Amino acid sequence: VAVAEELHFGRAAMRVNIAQPALSTQVQSLEKYLGVQLLLRSTRRVELTKAGEVFYDRCIKTLSVLDLTTELVRSVAGKTARKIRIGTVYPATTGVLPSFLARVARKYPDISLHITNGSTSKIIRDLECGRLNLGFIRPVENIGSLRFFSIAHERYLLAVAKDNPLASRDEVSIEDLRDQKIIAFARNNLSYTERYFSELFEEHDLSGNIAYSCDDTFSVISLVSAGLGVGFAPEWVLDLPNRSFELKKVRGIDHRIGLGVAWSKEDPTAARDDIIDIARTLGRVGRDKGPR
Repeated sequence: VAVAEELHFGRAAMRVNIAQPALSTQVQSLEKYLGVQLLLRSTRRVELTKAGEVFYDRCIKTLSVLDLTTELVRSVAGKTARKIRIGTVYPATTGVLPSFLARVARKYPDISLHITNGSTSKIIRDLECGRLNLGFIRPVENIGSLRFFSIAHERYLLAVAKDNPLASRDEVSIEDLRDQKIIAFARNNLSYTERYFSELFEEHDLSGNIAYSCDDTFSVISLVSAGLGVGFAPEWVLDLPNRSFELKKVRGIDHRIGLGVAWSKEDPTAARDDIIDIARTLGRVGRDKGPR
């Protein structure tokens, strides 16, 4: 598994704390036992064969089942989970995750927390196969074993540098953007929000104003702060330290996107329900304030 994920024998050996020659021997022995080649090796790279991809996928599922079985046994015995693995659609969770983690740590000081970032679809896959216990993701339906509840909705506003003339206005119009350079999300990275603004710019004939593109909110804010243009960003960016930009409402544009918590009802992790209840308290705060 380590070799498949690292695609580098040296890094994989360091990860599992064994010598590289010993790891190479183990992989060769496994390939001999299976009668198939799992890896393509060259002096420059290591790649999985088709058989290797299938074997890696099955290994991950098997290890996940083993982890779930361990937690189920501990749960039946009344033992608290030793580790909670949480997936987040960072940086969208910037406004809620610190408070959530602090509350969990106070109530369960002996639990180890592991945080990983990813897309909503990846987090859902990891929840379903047991790699994660909890996920902060965009809204989804309760399908199969997946369960979800909303904790907040983020409003997107126009970010402008403090020295931009638009910064002195209480509200701007879409027409005010015609003499502005626009910072947009890359078209090859179109999530629901990115697609919304892409279509908005096309509808108002503003696509020609797009001067810069990027993949994430932090990059948008960095370009805006540098005075290179304007771009839409969620309200939580107001909590960023030492900010040199303002957020302005654009008349006629009210784009909001949800954020919530998901889990698998088949995950037997002890104390999981209590931890989900802690997440629900974030929802009460979110309905009043929303992530900023």
